[in-house]
Amino acid sequence: MLTQNRADRVVLYGLSWQQFEGLLMDLGDHRSAKIAYDHGTVEIMTPLPEHEYFKENIGDAIKDMAEVLEADYESLGSTTWRKQAKMAGIEPDNCFYFQNEPKIRGKLQYDLNQDPPPDLALEIDMTSKSLSRFPIYARLGVPELWCYEEGDLHIYLLQENEEYQEVENSNIFPTIPVKEIPKIINKYRFQGRRMIRKQIREWVKSIIN
Repeated sequence: MLTQNRADRVVLYGLSWQQFEGLLMDLGDHRSAKIAYDHGTVEIMTPLPEHEYFKENIGDAIKDMAEVLEADYESLGSTTWRKQAKMAGIEPDNCFYFQNEPKIRGKLQYDLNQDPPPDLALEIDMTSKSLSRFPIYARLGVPELWCYEEGDLHIYLLQENEEYQEVENSNIFPTIPVKEIPKIINKYRFQGRRMIRKQIREWVKSIIN
């Protein structure tokens, strides 16, 4: 097993699936570090404050949009999603069920061999990560991926060839220009989170009314 270290991450090479499962057990559930696994390569990242700020605010914006639109949803944060047959595992910055929410409503345990994957996953600052998340999400079958990078929000949809294509509009919020969310967050950043959430809600209402 080879190791590559940086201040905010560790990359491990040559881990079997069993070693990956053992690592998850050793680290436990109560931790700030997030893990990704792709065919034997593992990246363990410790998020920085800026990362957490936009993770929380974009996640709140998704919830606020759903509430205004009266859309049923489930938010499962950085749940560990994994599938041995695909040699893929990931802990997103946040993830949501929308279309498939009725299928998992009330569940507390998930198995991707039986349950659908989240309809939407959120990743913050993809360029800082050594291990590409796109192939992992593709093999797990996550239909939509939002990536926040350097002030911009990018939307990717999973295609039939199991690759992601960047698009302008979300399938989950087709009538809402969600790429504007970071601008709203930054505009009201110094007025606090409650103001940001209020403005997101007002913005959505202005679009649908």
